[in-house]
Amino acid sequence: MAQVIRIHETGGPEVLRIEDMDPTPPGDHEVLIRQHAIGVNFIDIYHRTGLYKLLSYPIGLGLEAAGVIEQAGKAVTGFKPGDRVAYVGGPVGAYAVYRTIPAKHVVALPDGVSFDQAAAGMLKGITAHFLLTHIYKVAPGDTIVIHAAAGGVGLLVCQMAKQIGATVIGTVSTEEKAELARANGCDHPILYTRDDIVAKVREITQGQGADVVYDSVGQSTYMQSLDCLKRFGMLVCFGQSSGPIPPFDISLLAQKGSLYLCRPSLMHYIEDTERYATSAATLFNLMEKNIISVRIGGTYPLENVKQAHIDLESRKTTGALVLTV
Repeated sequence: MAQVIRIHETGGPEVLRIEDMDPTPPGDHEVLIRQHAIGVNFIDIYHRTGLYKLLSYPIGLGLEAAGVIEQAGKAVTGFKPGDRVAYVGGPVGAYAVYRTIPAKHVVALPDGVSFDQAAAGMLKGITAHFLLTHIYKVAPGDTIVIHAAAGGVGLLVCQMAKQIGATVIGTVSTEEKAELARANGCDHPILYTRDDIVAKVREITQGQGADVVYDSVGQSTYMQSLDCLKRFGMLVCFGQSSGPIPPFDISLLAQKGSLYLCRPSLMHYIEDTERYATSAATLFNLMEKNIISVRIGGTYPLENVKQAHIDLESRKTTGALVLTV
């Protein structure tokens, strides 16, 4: 028997239950992983609260982890017991000591990247990579705005965008987070608790506005995000930590400068296994060479998962949170 975290209903952190379950033997195309580190992400909170619907209950949570393969199905090629691996996506259920998962979701983890770094960086790092290279292809000289710049995705977006040669504007809530964002490549941190975001972006860009705004906050920021854009700019909404964006008349996009709006999903992006593997390999290479670093803002034993959710929801954390097993 081994520990697994499941929910039997939606709700607050109190619905997270620690249960004992026997590991499921892998099928022909699956691997059984002894996990060592598990990423905690806002999408887990969306699943727990019911904002994003799950198919049935009881059910596990979590979409990324890293560990070692214990067993491989007879049809699995490219992986064997003892291999270090990581994954993101697939069915929910990463909050567990052991995980049986389709081998197509697994990528090789190089020795130069720790389990904690991989679990903290897979979802956020591949998200940052596809936002900057696929959804809107940031080029040298572009100006971007990233909300929650001191969060897990935000810090990686800052680092990657700076490497590309973009000017990076980031919104944060405190001076401490501003310093952290600045240390990770953010040229112009804006304290949204003190300053007018739109006015500051217009000032920084000499009235032009940004080429793209990456917004994971949603309800409380989307209108400001639109107003930060230059003509023909793009708003990329990739989360909704403050709540979903309400319906609005799309003619507003024309009124504000023939703007583009998209709502991408990482899960759609990584359905292409070749693209997924390439993005993961790119991410791990950048991490091994210390070109980017994944900041771990907190580690918690698996049994302290409730506190991890409380801390993440409070928006008082920086970087990524990790469960250790």
